[in-house]
Amino acid sequence: MEIDAAVRASSDARLRTKYDNAVYVVQRAFALYPFGEIAFSFNGGKDSTVLLHLIRAGYYLHKTSCGDEAQINTVQNCPLRTIYFETPCAFPEINSFTYETVSTYGLPLETIRSDFKSGLEGLLKEKSTKAIFIGTRIGDPNAVGQEQFSPSSPGWPPFMRVNPILDWSYRDVWSFLLTCKVKYCSLYDEGYTSIGSIYDTVPNALLSDSSTGNSFRPAYMLSDGRLERAGRAKKTSNKTETNSVASNGMNNAEGEQMISRSASVIVVGDEILFGTVEDKFGAALCKKLHEIGWRVSQVTVVHNEIDSVAEEVEQCKSTDDVVFIFGGLGPLHSDVSLAGVAKAFGVRLAPDEEFEEHLSQLIGNSYIGDRNEMALLPEGITELLHHKMLPLPLIKCKNVIILSATNVDELDMEWNCLLDTQESGLLRTKPFVSKHLSTLLPDVKIAPVVAKLCLEFSDVYIGSHRISRKGPLVVSLIGKVSVLFFAAESFLFHQAFINVI
Repeated sequence: MEIDAAVRASSDARLRTKYDNAVYVVQRAFALYPFGEIAFSFNGGKDSTVLLHLIRAGYYLHKTSCGDEAQINTVQNCPLRTIYFETPCAFPEINSFTYETVSTYGLPLETIRSDFKSGLEGLLKEKSTKAIFIGTRIGDPNAVGQEQFSPSSPGWPPFMRVNPILDWSYRDVWSFLLTCKVKYCSLYDEGYTSIGSIYDTVPNALLSDSSTGNSFRPAYMLSDGRLERAGRAKKTSNKTETNSVASNGMNNAEGEQMISRSASVIVVGDEILFGTVEDKFGAALCKKLHEIGWRVSQVTVVHNEIDSVAEEVEQCKSTDDVVFIFGGLGPLHSDVSLAGVAKAFGVRLAPDEEFEEHLSQLIGNSYIGDRNEMALLPEGITELLHHKMLPLPLIKCKNVIILSATNVDELDMEWNCLLDTQESGLLRTKPFVSKHLSTLLPDVKIAPVVAKLCLEFSDVYIGSHRISRKGPLVVSLIGKVSVLFFAAESFLFHQAFINVI
């Protein structure tokens, strides 16, 4: 079988692995469902073209593994029932390629000229259909929550969605098409990288050929798969996003400066709990947060366990504006932070093509094996925070930011990038002011003074500690309201004869 032979002969280990996984899903579907109750949704695009040839290869391997030698010569094209949803807004080239392909490979075609849901309802009423092969990939708008075998969504006709290429990237798709030398729609050679309707699709400007001015390079020459949909027209919205200060009616500068925001810090590290490594990140980040006027509700160190991370994130994400996580990020067995975040939000880890592209540009192909575990991110809630100074974008899941710093210098760099990135949500507010005063008076004499101070100046944090048992008592005043702060300082100084340090 020419597809199987072409991939097996390829030197691309990643492609071979992706192919093996995909054809296994195809073979599994043929083993689970009667052939006459399986359909293939084909739309003429690059993804469904890949899927067509994977189905052909998987069907061939399925038949040969069953010892059906008599049909070896007849299974090359897999006469699977094929569904095509034809619309008036489709490109003529897509229609032509679809009908030509169906004819070439002997596919029994059923053309539906209605919307997808209504068409499926009619199709399933006419003929029993248990499963449908679909060319969905992670990153597609409808891919969230799907697995390789996913039941149809509530409210839809009941059938099993079979997604053999769910974890394939843009690069994987083109590697397969070019390796197997199969025909694809001609629009892809004219600069189109993702094809929708004639009303919302143009050639990808990143493929514009500057030497000619009017032509575009082929789609497979797009070096950054994250920009696959750059040729799709984006819908605009009149809705203006505002921060929580404005939404609460406090849109003046003073309101923004005085608003109270809180953060929590979770450090993931068995080494810290064993005492072999000292945590320097928590204190450093607390200082940085206070400098921009944020209150830190807690700093917690947890074990390198998914449940430990998930429980802490679950608690903090509901009570604080932002949760920061250090440690447990990477490909090792102890790197469980992302899995813990995913569990806290009730989502799965799924391949993120954009992050995988960043990894590939940073460390090349050396990481590529069966799966790139470092590119598995919490699905549907992840936003990548970009900055020109960052070698990799930081990962933000709702209000949880995962920091990748391994030392304080790297933390300084990541923190400055976060402050320079609007999407981080780190609104600068009026910084905390702090003063520290000392006294040699015994605790029993200073206690009533401090207690009275706490009642009269509730907006000022008042704490105390001793450097040594016989040394002075240090009283700390921390607050934002300058008038109250200095009044409290003056009161304490005169009442208790305390020295400013």
